[in-house]
Amino acid sequence: MKIALVHEFLTQLGGAERVLQNFLEIWPHATIHVLIYDKDKTKGIFEAYDKRISFLERLPLAKNHHRWFLALMPSAVRTFDFSDYDLILSDASSFAKGVKAKGKLHICYCHTPTRFLWTEQEDYLASQPYPFWAKWLARPVLKVLKKWDYFAAQGPDFFVCNSENVKNRIKKYYKRDAEVIWPPVDTELFHPEGKKENYFFVASRLEPYKKIELVVSAFNELGLPLKVAGSGTNSEKLRAMARSNIEFLGRVSDEELRKRYSEAQAFIFPAEEDAGIMMLEAQACGTPVITYRAGGAVEIVKEGVTGKFFETQSSESIKQAIQSFDTAKFDPNIIRQHAQNFDKKIFQKKIKEFVEGKYQDFKHLAS
Repeated sequence: MKIALVHEFLTQLGGAERVLQNFLEIWPHATIHVLIYDKDKTKGIFEAYDKRISFLERLPLAKNHHRWFLALMPSAVRTFDFSDYDLILSDASSFAKGVKAKGKLHICYCHTPTRFLWTEQEDYLASQPYPFWAKWLARPVLKVLKKWDYFAAQGPDFFVCNSENVKNRIKKYYKRDAEVIWPPVDTELFHPEGKKENYFFVASRLEPYKKIELVVSAFNELGLPLKVAGSGTNSEKLRAMARSNIEFLGRVSDEELRKRYSEAQAFIFPAEEDAGIMMLEAQACGTPVITYRAGGAVEIVKEGVTGKFFETQSSESIKQAIQSFDTAKFDPNIIRQHAQNFDKKIFQKKIKEFVEGKYQDFKHLAS
């Protein structure tokens, strides 16, 4: 079975890229089809794999400013040729699901219906560092893209998604059913290491929608030690507002990430996440999570057992959660055992059985 993998942007390393890595562990000879690829920003992890990269790769500024080219992305993703493949597996947060399948079986692993079109359009526009006239011009483009996105979502034969939370969104916005297969956590890589230290920890892309400024504001008032890992467009703003008790680590390796997860009193996650791989990584390291009670978090964090919730996305709510938090009340072994229910071996077994089972059914119907 010759598989084509489709991914939007290989320009960062996040949860979607961890899923793609797991697909490649299952099917190492699959070919990656991607709109834009940046070897340096993905640390060369995907360099050895066979890739097909869209024409966007050749456009000036596309690697660093791909948002400028949103209007071209539906056309770009539909230029991929799958005539030599048996099956298409798209790994989609936006455009990947819109490929031309042309009679091939197409399964979409959907991280979320496109956020900047369905749930966060105003926040998306407000967060972009563009002049007001560019944002004004973007509105009709986003309106057209929203119609295209719905149309594109009718193409895959099957949807798989990463949580009940996203399953409900797929039903709401795309009118499609989906099978839930939780995203993978490498519990061999992420395990407890060393002893607890006197600090709290945040790791995230430093983008406006991740709400890291709420944590920084809360810790500015609390005066407690906080370490922040990650990079993004909000990095300078966050550094400027932070007091001396807050340390920014920048991008870190998985090995350092494991160390920080393990040492921290708690891992803090203020965004509403689709599923929450980083929250599971922290739990795999035996560390409780303090997070917003919404989205995928309510499915993977057990109140009082593996973590603690705060009720509103505000610095005051985060501050109150920290003030009433006691690491000693949490058992690292129980926390890790919970995370092992989401181990990547379980994910790989389930996704392999689903994909290959649907392909066998497809071949049987076609014969």
